[in-house]
Amino acid sequence: MESTLNVIDRLDLQSVFATHYARVARTIALVLGDCGRAEELAVEVFLRWDREQNAHPEGWLYKTAANLAIDELRARTRRERLSRFLPWRRPPDTPEEIHAAKQARDGVRAVLARMKPREAALLLLRTEGFSYEELAAALGLNPASVGTLLSRAQQTFRKEYLARYG
Repeated sequence: MESTLNVIDRLDLQSVFATHYARVARTIALVLGDCGRAEELAVEVFLRWDREQNAHPEGWLYKTAANLAIDELRARTRRERLSRFLPWRRPPDTPEEIHAAKQARDGVRAVLARMKPREAALLLLRTEGFSYEELAAALGLNPASVGTLLSRAQQTFRKEYLARYG
């Protein structure tokens, strides 16, 4: 039977990485919900691994992965808390956030395109901050009926959006 030292000698970073990387990255992604950041942190786990001190890497790798993921969550929480005081210094959106926002905009556009033009215009102009009087003037409506028409437009939009996207 081979001695433990010979087994340790055979363990190199490359083989440990190949064996455990995917699972370490998945473990971190479960905590963070961000696959890209999880992959970065998984690499960090392996860069911190010292084979002389860790003959059995499994436990150490997953413990370190969990600790890095929790540290990342804490850092996010601090950044979010501090960003309230520094609104001009907002962190850039992640690719996932950019994609989700684009899908949401595309969904809104698709629903607006299916609505009556007057209803869509009411919603768009109201979103831009137009008052009821300004809406009436811009769209040639009776100022007394703007509230009712706007409410109907919102209901139509909500119904169509839920029908298409849940």
